[in-house]
Amino acid sequence: MANSYDIIVVGSGPGGYVTAIRASQLGFKTAVVEKESLGGVCLNWGCIPTKALLKSAQVFEYLKHASDYGLTVKEYDKDFDAVVNRSRNVAAGMSKGVQFLMKKNKIDVLEGHGKVLAGKKVSVTSGKKESIYDAKHIIIATGARSRELPNLPQDGKKVIGYRKAMTLDKQPKKMIVVGSGAIGIEFAYFYNAMGTEVTIVEYLDRIVPVEDEEVSKQLERSFKKNGIEILTSAEVTSVDTKGKGVKATVKTKKEEITLQADLVLSAVGIKTNLENLGLEEIGIAIDRDKIMVNDFYQTNQPGYYAIGDITAGPALAHVASAEGILCVEKIAGMHVEPLDYGNIPGCTYCSPEIASVGLTEKQALDKGLDIKIGKFPFSASGKAQASGTSDGFVKVIFDAKYGEWLGCHMIGAGVTDMIAEAVVGRKLETTGHEILKAVHPHPTMSEAVMEAVADAYDEVIHL
Repeated sequence: MANSYDIIVVGSGPGGYVTAIRASQLGFKTAVVEKESLGGVCLNWGCIPTKALLKSAQVFEYLKHASDYGLTVKEYDKDFDAVVNRSRNVAAGMSKGVQFLMKKNKIDVLEGHGKVLAGKKVSVTSGKKESIYDAKHIIIATGARSRELPNLPQDGKKVIGYRKAMTLDKQPKKMIVVGSGAIGIEFAYFYNAMGTEVTIVEYLDRIVPVEDEEVSKQLERSFKKNGIEILTSAEVTSVDTKGKGVKATVKTKKEEITLQADLVLSAVGIKTNLENLGLEEIGIAIDRDKIMVNDFYQTNQPGYYAIGDITAGPALAHVASAEGILCVEKIAGMHVEPLDYGNIPGCTYCSPEIASVGLTEKQALDKGLDIKIGKFPFSASGKAQASGTSDGFVKVIFDAKYGEWLGCHMIGAGVTDMIAEAVVGRKLETTGHEILKAVHPHPTMSEAVMEAVADAYDEVIHL
């Protein structure tokens, strides 16, 4: 039957479209449902277009500091509209790439709003037209959106979320960023680099609070050096959008202050897209805004699965992709192991970049582990000095007794491309001595990993 499939994936983000491709590779007749643009938030409004914006900011910063490299650039300026348009064009190109992959893998794209029905069926509504499809397996991958706080309602004009922050018609002179997770930090860096006065308001006692404390301190130093104001242990209690600009009332430990800006960016986390999916009617179990699944992403209802941001794992694109692949391989009867959520890398693409995997120093100590710590600053790296990017460091944590690589935390130029060494090393149960004796190329930023390990074992050469 034309409307029957082996697998239907609801949502085409980095979880959904990757899942669909793997399912097709394994011989399943596959369809994917998408109501907006193929690639979901990541390709269209998240991971990819933000990196395009950040690259423009980085190039602009190079121009500002051309004299540091012995170069003279007499005239340069930015075209904010052109920067935004470049970002949108990059996103559009990536979305077209996913369209090509759908055709290449013979995956049907069902355009419209998807809703799961009893009896392993999916309703797809586009305008006034509704079509019903059935499948042996239905995988829900509808992702998440910007979370709104009651005291910080988004009006899309003066109080905005990340989508609007990528497509502003006019660059603001002053901006308040509420929240210092990856989204807030990346936009704070971008707008500051482009010339906007930026203030970050963070509820917890340090920025990037999920990172190792030393990484937080280094980023705060770097950001303050670039003119970003940072308020920690602070909360926006109300906003006044009447008149020109916006006034935000901020409560700190010591006082209550009023900040004025052109707009406020709310970057306080995400809200899962679980509404209007038909979950309650089927009886799919939900706990704290997440669909409950087992190690292989099966829900409590046979034939229905869920992956990505709508489940309890980290809300990261690469996690959603890994979960989807694992899910369909299990359906195919392959021998698979549950995902190791303790070995998931996290990256923040500000400048300096942040990348980490495994336990922080505090987490390791809280577990009562006897640890060895090594740290190597990029100020001692020849490649970093030659590149003019000496801010930051690599920090490694090992179990003192067994040599297990417990954690790796980096802040510096290009570290998001370096963290995979630690991820693979930990996956292969590599010891510190094995990393130390693996020859790293010189001069590279990656040498800092080897040097940090050497520092942990009192063998460091360049400190």
